[in-house]
Amino acid sequence: MFDPLLLLKALILGIVEGLTEFLPISSTGHMIIVGDLLNYTNEQSKVFEIVIQFAAILAVCWLYRARILEVVTGMWQPGPQQRFALNILVAFMPAAVLGFLLHGVIKHYLFNPLTVAGALIVGGLFILWIERRSLPERFASIDDITWREALKVGFAQAIAMFPGVSRAGATIIGGMVFGLSRKAATELSFFLAIPTMTAATVLDVYKARDILSFDDAPVFAVGFVSSFIFATLAIKGLLRYISHHNFNAFAWYRIVFGLIVLATAYTGLVDWHA
Repeated sequence: MFDPLLLLKALILGIVEGLTEFLPISSTGHMIIVGDLLNYTNEQSKVFEIVIQFAAILAVCWLYRARILEVVTGMWQPGPQQRFALNILVAFMPAAVLGFLLHGVIKHYLFNPLTVAGALIVGGLFILWIERRSLPERFASIDDITWREALKVGFAQAIAMFPGVSRAGATIIGGMVFGLSRKAATELSFFLAIPTMTAATVLDVYKARDILSFDDAPVFAVGFVSSFIFATLAIKGLLRYISHHNFNAFAWYRIVFGLIVLATAYTGLVDWHA
């Protein structure tokens, strides 16, 4: 007999993961905060987060399946597909190395709502500052960038290991700072998510292998499906949004959300876990 309340929590968290994974507002931060609010922070929740994160990865793969197939079939010989694949690999390396070295320490000491709230606010202020600057667009497409730009964006992504920074936000804003157009930086963030999040998923699954249980399948299935659906919607919506808007709305959302968390902690309205 499955707990309906637990299935509801799975649905909510799946929706949160799907909506926030590819927006510059930090999916990890939202999962920590919402998970804390729902009191879903046990051992099962750690595996659950891995499952719904993988669903978000599959949403990118599905939407960009034609391009991914082109890259896979064409990367074995010199040309644009090989250059694209190498750029993604180069961009992935900083997070791969630093993540392997610091993953456990960061999760132990920094994964809490108050740390996330601070990072949300600081990140929001940084986005507002960047949007006030006139950034040159030297690369209209991700196919135009060199390995140097890819590496720079990779280091920007590595900053997002600090929960609340936002992997999507770091790569998109970093890409814009290094000369990519808004659309190119956003698409690079999508593609870079595939190896980065897959590696993180594999590492987390390995570490959580002793607590995997088939009994949790219904809960995981609800979260997986909802995450996939809402990640698909979020990706499509973001691409439409950036064609006519900047990221100021996301910045203000981060700031307000972070301030609410800090205010509720200060007043004692919410007993956030340390």
